Amino acid sequence: MYYAKKQPEPVPEEQTSIWQCSQDGCSCWMRENFTFDDTPICPICQSTMVESSRMLPTLTNNTNYAHTK
Repeated sequence: MYYAKKQPEPVPEEQTSIWQCSQDGCSCWMRENFTFDDTPICPICQSTMVESSRMLPTLTNNTNYAHTK
């Protein structure tokens, strides 16, 4: 008998607002709704971060600290 491995269900993605480091050599980024500041600084190199967006898996932040505009 032949048993095929089940294909994993595709993870839904959406265009997500993020903050990314402004330094060329730094690849740090974070989701906007997981930040504590209005304009965060990079936790790795301490540079300023700029707003951007990426296609990311859908997540929900249900904490009291969720950043809201």
